[in-house]
Amino acid sequence: MSPSTGSTGSTGTTGTTGSTGTTGTTGSTGITGTTGTTGTTGTTGTTGTTGTTGTTGTTGITGTTGTTGTTGTTGTTGITEADHVAQRIAAGEAVQARQIVAALVRHTPLLSSHSLSERCGGHVVLKAENLQRTGSFKLRGAVHKISRLESDGGADGHGTRPPGADGPGTRPPGADGRTRSPGVVAGSAGNHGQSLAYAARAQGIPCEVFMPREAPVAKVAAVEAFGGTVHLEGDSVDDCVIAARARAAETGAGFVHPFDDPDVILGQATLGLELLEDVPDLETVVVPVGGGGLISGIAGVIKAARAGGDRVRVVGVQVDACAPFPESLRGGTPTTFAARSTIADGIAVKRPGDITLPLVQRWVDALVVVTEEEIADAMVWLLERSKLVVEGGGAAGVAALMAGKVAPAGTGSTVIVLSGGNVDAGLLAAIAQRGETTAGRRLRVFTRISDRPGGLAALLTCIAQAGGNVVHADHVREAVPLQVRETGVEITLETRGRQHADAIVAALQQAGYDVRRLDA
Repeated sequence: MSPSTGSTGSTGTTGTTGSTGTTGTTGSTGITGTTGTTGTTGTTGTTGTTGTTGTTGTTGITGTTGTTGTTGTTGTTGITEADHVAQRIAAGEAVQARQIVAALVRHTPLLSSHSLSERCGGHVVLKAENLQRTGSFKLRGAVHKISRLESDGGADGHGTRPPGADGPGTRPPGADGRTRSPGVVAGSAGNHGQSLAYAARAQGIPCEVFMPREAPVAKVAAVEAFGGTVHLEGDSVDDCVIAARARAAETGAGFVHPFDDPDVILGQATLGLELLEDVPDLETVVVPVGGGGLISGIAGVIKAARAGGDRVRVVGVQVDACAPFPESLRGGTPTTFAARSTIADGIAVKRPGDITLPLVQRWVDALVVVTEEEIADAMVWLLERSKLVVEGGGAAGVAALMAGKVAPAGTGSTVIVLSGGNVDAGLLAAIAQRGETTAGRRLRVFTRISDRPGGLAALLTCIAQAGGNVVHADHVREAVPLQVRETGVEITLETRGRQHADAIVAALQQAGYDVRRLDA
């Protein structure tokens, strides 16, 4: 409580709680009043010179005499950025965002999956965001963020440029009268970078993207094809985000975070609006999770729309090679995960966002973790059964369903978001080949044959009669026990499945060959 002043002026009324400090002698500064229990601040005295007001509830120090100060009202607890995002979604800003992004963003299709429904139960539908322009959902957030940078007048969203090479100052307006950004910069595993470069090109502004040194070649090439400048720096998305922030501070360009940004989250929320519009019996949504921007936006608009009615279950999926959310949710604060290399590079984010973690905590009903092998199996299944090319991170939801880690809804529709389709052809081929081996459609054997003319031909004839197709054959003469005039042969075959592979091995053994399987 503030000390009262001398008799020159009347004393302000006291707070509702706590005893009033004693009045000082005339003309001298009042002595410190004793502190009562915490109460609301009293109104300012009408006259008299008073000291500055001490913090409510603590013992006030003797104030210096000065002009009458106005007493601040008791402060309320400030809302967090996550609260602000929730308020914006509740106010319908995702609908406005959808109108903004509509010029560049496709309304992606929903594909029914009868085979997945039969395998897992329920009615399963695939949201094919891998068919989005730039190959992922990231375009939604990038377009919305750039629109806000320009409408707000600058890279920092407030109409002024941070100090750069040419010093501080406002940006000159463009030909249409709007203040133009000097460009955008981001850290990305690839999908965010591609989308930002695409959106920046549409607005005629430059774009720089910092990507991990081991980023997929196809993603690097795509960013450059869209006019972006790529810097390969760091071992993870987190390293690239730090480098991008430094670059933005240096140049004055607008920094666009891949997920932990309110405008980016509002852009991703437009996907949730499409689900509400296209799936009237929506019961469960399964979403891949990297930094949490996509699932925060989707869950936010769905929970807001269904607040007074049937609830929709929202489930997130991470890969075990980089899964920081489970521990972060348990501790209630973002923690950094000791990540390892993964085929799901698009969701390999080592630390949740300061905004996205509380939003996931608020809106997401469950979060599960899948293995690399389960993701690889899901990619092959999508390629073979649905004829869809889906990257590792994008296939995480299907992996969770196929592995039994997420149960489809008993009634209504379960939607799995295929968040991206940007995968290197070489990696896809390797995963497809692995899938062939896992399914028993690739057989590798070693055997010995006579090192005389016709020895190999006899072996190949036996394989052909059993219905096998030779893909590769190597003579092996070193580091294996062989008799004189004998050679080893290692052969890779295509088969129709495990039973057919077993039949081929049996036929070779019946013909007298000593066969050792190498694919087991």
